[in-house]
Amino acid sequence: MQPRRIVILGSTGSIGTQAIDVVDGAPHRFEVVALSAGGGNLELLARQAAHTGASAVGIASGDPRELARLIDEAAAAAGRSGYRPDIISGPDASTRIAGTPADVVLNGITGSIGLAPTLAALESGATLALANKESLIVGGALVKAAAAAGQIVPVDSEHSAIAQCLRSGSAAEVDKLVLTASGGPFRGRTREELHAVTPQEALAHPTWDMGLMVTTNSATLVNKGLEVIEAHLLFDIPLDRIDVVVHPQSVVHSMVQFVDGSTIAQASPPDMRLPIALGLGWPDRVAKAAAPCDWTRAATWTFEPLDAAAFPAVGLAKDAAKQGSTFPAVFNATNEEAVTAFHAGRIRFTDIVDTVDAVLSEHPGSSGLTVESVLEAESWARARAHERLALSSL
Repeated sequence: MQPRRIVILGSTGSIGTQAIDVVDGAPHRFEVVALSAGGGNLELLARQAAHTGASAVGIASGDPRELARLIDEAAAAAGRSGYRPDIISGPDASTRIAGTPADVVLNGITGSIGLAPTLAALESGATLALANKESLIVGGALVKAAAAAGQIVPVDSEHSAIAQCLRSGSAAEVDKLVLTASGGPFRGRTREELHAVTPQEALAHPTWDMGLMVTTNSATLVNKGLEVIEAHLLFDIPLDRIDVVVHPQSVVHSMVQFVDGSTIAQASPPDMRLPIALGLGWPDRVAKAAAPCDWTRAATWTFEPLDAAAFPAVGLAKDAAKQGSTFPAVFNATNEEAVTAFHAGRIRFTDIVDTVDAVLSEHPGSSGLTVESVLEAESWARARAHERLALSSL
């Protein structure tokens, strides 16, 4: 059997680097044919290219000549002298790389800039292993219309868990989806206690090692709100039948409750290589992708209700999804601007979600959902967020 041809978008990020680990562990199953990255770490990208032998490499920014030089050096060090992939540069590099002939495109880009690459991957006919939740959230009906049945495989640990649990029953037998949340570093704190938390504290996630934006979104629970929207779109379950429960141990990654009262849960130690491997190999599992639970050791798992007063982001996300149109795009774009302002020391932690709430309340909506209307709504949201953030700066 020929190995699956894999394209990795966002290869130098957390998802991308772990995906290469998965490929290294199963070389008979997978072959990397193309890589793309933002361009902030050309040395790592060059080493990845030389290591995988990818035929094409893309960068959104940075000097392609410098990348070519670094690839030559990395190739020589790896014993691959003469290896010279096609190098694609510019803002649309990941979109062009996404169209590389392949069996699976893993979109590990962070943020709504992943929308165009998501659409390009779907248009190519490849399976889309989707870690870039924002592209589905802001693209909504656009992405769903572009996808064939079963073409999108979720890579977020929660949605991967749900996809696995759904194998236990038919669609008609599903009562609820239950997304688990670690609660982040501020679990148990009141809203008043959250006012003074620092950026450093917000980045101290108790379970996962992620980038600045995603880690902060986990601290505010904006990430969980985005995941609720994603689950609604991926699995066609109404928003009022998607619950969130706080599970600090992050071993149960999500659950499906069925109409007969049975709940099926997917459990494994927190390790993103497992859902990444499933995304690349779906519907087949990849042996030894990650370590299993150790049932010879005592363990306690706890579950708590979400404190919606201290963490209102999940409710706001559901409201945005119910309004549809470009409201989810406004939710996401406003949050990105507010998170940036928080880490610049300009606003308080609680101002992040307050700003999202305020900008959403002003958004007039759009008469239709197109790539252009999404971009226009995001531009409006970022500008309005900047105006509000200037007024609320510390």
